[in-house]
Amino acid sequence: MNKRFLIAAGGTGGHFYPGFSLGRLLNKQDCSVLFIVRKGDPAARVLEDHKLKFYEIDFCALPRTINIFKYFVFLGKLIKSLRQTRRIVDEFKPDVAVGTGGYVSFPLIFTAHCKGIKTAVHDSNTKIGLANKACSYFTDLFMLGLPVHKKIRNSLLVGTPIRPEFAEKVNRNKVLKDLSLNPAHQTILLFGGSQGAKALNQALIEAVKRLVAENEDIQFIHISGERWYQSITNRYGKTSRVKVLPYSNEIYDLIHASDLVVCRSGAGTLAELIYCKKPALLVPLPTAAANHQFYNAKILQSVGCAALVEESSTLQNELYTLMDRILNAANNCILTTMTENYAKLNLPDPMTASERIAQTLQKL
Repeated sequence: MNKRFLIAAGGTGGHFYPGFSLGRLLNKQDCSVLFIVRKGDPAARVLEDHKLKFYEIDFCALPRTINIFKYFVFLGKLIKSLRQTRRIVDEFKPDVAVGTGGYVSFPLIFTAHCKGIKTAVHDSNTKIGLANKACSYFTDLFMLGLPVHKKIRNSLLVGTPIRPEFAEKVNRNKVLKDLSLNPAHQTILLFGGSQGAKALNQALIEAVKRLVAENEDIQFIHISGERWYQSITNRYGKTSRVKVLPYSNEIYDLIHASDLVVCRSGAGTLAELIYCKKPALLVPLPTAAANHQFYNAKILQSVGCAALVEESSTLQNELYTLMDRILNAANNCILTTMTENYAKLNLPDPMTASERIAQTLQKL
């Protein structure tokens, strides 16, 4: 009899894509998979595109405010989401319930635990999120994407799954030519994350314009986010060495085709960089819960794979200085060293993380 897995995922790309990758693999192994996502989550469109079944629940994050009304709203949605989740569990009858981080995991893990169903949680970050801390009291297995500082009950380091497309061979020349860029030039990929990156975007624009004016052999791919696409395109002007994209579903091609990446340090992004062994400048999102992106970035910084740049009033100058120094180093020696330093990371391979997690869940 095929195993049945109920997976709660979403909220951010870092929480959604590990669950998405796991669900796709379990489907290929002839398991029955059903997703739970937050009502209105853009992740639902991805699941629809891949013909993966899902239910939406009406839930929200725990408010971090002194507004009492918002706590009443949260309590009401918590009760509603638990009822919705109970119906889903009763109808689907999963063998294992899995949460991959974010507040949408809690109703599933709590409900499944109360019904005697085996439960597992995956957290990609080195700082465990509030929802997963709550889930840890009700889970049979706590899977880690990165090493954590404090011991967690029933924990296992498994890595963070990434999409299988990252393993496909990339034709760098074709990728760059399709973007009207020159394959002979050094290429720097710039992006924020699924939550956007207004401050990072603003700092990058001026730094990039200076670098393009001073060096004829470098070019940039800037993924701006939908809401800032037009304004950023206008600010760059008509330069042919900066390609602005509002979004990309082929981020795997762009990372492989780039020589250097400037980005946030969400755990999903780090897993992709680790697999591709790409030198990076990491700018943690300062508003990330428990400053977890900063601690994620420290892991790559500690072995010299990446530089960590904190968001501040001097971010523009710091990014310009670092990119200028790295890209103008003789014989690309800094880029080469940063790439080689990935060998010092003693972490599970992200490409096999889904298989590792699936095998572990089957044993539950």
